[in-house]
Amino acid sequence: MTAGEASPIASGAEIRRLRQRFLLRAVSAAGVDIVFTTVFVAFADAWAYAPRSMAVGLLLLLGMNYLLCRPLFLPIEEFLAGRRSFDEVQRRLTQLPLLTAARVAFLALIMVGFRSAAPFVSPDPTLQALPRQTVADAIALCVLLPLFYFTYIYFVISDYLGGLCAFIFERSGRNLSLFFGRYRLKLGFALLVISLVPMAAVVIDLVSYEGEKLHFEIATDVAIAMMGVVVSVYFIGRSLLRPIRILSRAMSTVAQGDMTVRIPVTSNDEVGELTGQFNTMVEGLRERERIRETFGRYVDESVASTILQRGGDGVLAGETREATILFTDVSGFTTIAETLPPEHLIGALNDYLETVLAPIRAHGGVVNTFIGDGIFASFNMPLACPGHAAAAIRAAIDIQRAVAGRRFGEAKVPFATRIGISTGSVIGGSVGAGQRLSFTLLGDTVNLAARLEKLNKDHGTSILLSETTRAGCGTEFVFKPLGSTAVRGRSASLAIFTVDTV
Repeated sequence: MTAGEASPIASGAEIRRLRQRFLLRAVSAAGVDIVFTTVFVAFADAWAYAPRSMAVGLLLLLGMNYLLCRPLFLPIEEFLAGRRSFDEVQRRLTQLPLLTAARVAFLALIMVGFRSAAPFVSPDPTLQALPRQTVADAIALCVLLPLFYFTYIYFVISDYLGGLCAFIFERSGRNLSLFFGRYRLKLGFALLVISLVPMAAVVIDLVSYEGEKLHFEIATDVAIAMMGVVVSVYFIGRSLLRPIRILSRAMSTVAQGDMTVRIPVTSNDEVGELTGQFNTMVEGLRERERIRETFGRYVDESVASTILQRGGDGVLAGETREATILFTDVSGFTTIAETLPPEHLIGALNDYLETVLAPIRAHGGVVNTFIGDGIFASFNMPLACPGHAAAAIRAAIDIQRAVAGRRFGEAKVPFATRIGISTGSVIGGSVGAGQRLSFTLLGDTVNLAARLEKLNKDHGTSILLSETTRAGCGTEFVFKPLGSTAVRGRSASLAIFTVDTV
């Protein structure tokens, strides 16, 4: 394989089947012509004319058509075999219906012109016995019949293109991104042909013939038109509606929460372009969900969701609100860390933090950040938490109950937890520089909660809280006052309390 070649996306047998399907669709005009010719000779009772007329149709719409359409598929065949890139054949894929239909219409024009002129120029008595056409009728047939074949083949190959694009998408993941067709033009042209062509043929008959000849011509044209319309409507419907049905089903799938869906672009018009945009949209939603999930691993998921919902630039503006701050820390963690291998230490710490996180989230708290072996959490900032002081106390009690007597990780390490809680005015928002931002909480309430956590060591307690927190809880808990103590950063002593965890 050379440097410019890609991997094949289809086997030799699959390529042959795809080529055969294309060519069969392209030469299906010959089958339609046989049916039309049969109807004509049946109405004219000119069966002796049938072999010659059908032979001309087969020669042009089958033989010549096969030779002219075969090269159209060669670039696609080379792509499927890995000898061309998708970008090199994308234009051919997009224009395949138009190019095929144009060739068939050209051959149909030659065929109709030959048949119309034959009775006038040939001395063959078989042809002389045919009902004579007027010049107007002959000209009309030279316009209307090629126009019908063009429309028929265009939508037949468009239907085939949908299946081919789906196959390419399934094997390579590539989709059309060039859109030359226009859905409105396709629909309008299709309606024009299947409605006006039969009427135009009847009108030409009315102005060209009279008597029995008029009845014959109208009956023949109506019978042929009915069959042509039925066949055309089937393929027009498949070509125009199938891409919409695929898109509709995919939209329903996404609406149900499945962001993994990606669908093939099966048309070369605005619907195909819309399908491509749908894939891009779903990819964006999937990326947004991935970012939210990844973000939630480093920032509390509720904070991540708030940032994504509030700010197009991912920033939470600063605000001040009364909140309750909770700090946790592991007693004697430095000593524990010195005695454990790193992998055991990290495993035990992750197990411990997961245990501590659950009560915080269960009671409406938000984990602002991890500080080594500790957690910095808040209640009522940035997310509302009614009764935040009591919620923080409940979370602290549940944490102590969850870790009491438990050993964490493969090393089975016990972690004694100290908790400090303070309630008051807190400033919250996004801080940082450049593209590096972090949601954080600031203020004396935050500092006090951190100091209280440290003071547990001096008082032999596991939970310490401020007077403001106790006041915010009413009579829900039984608090034990520990008197007043000096707190670093404050000039006056501060009343502190603990709470029974039993």
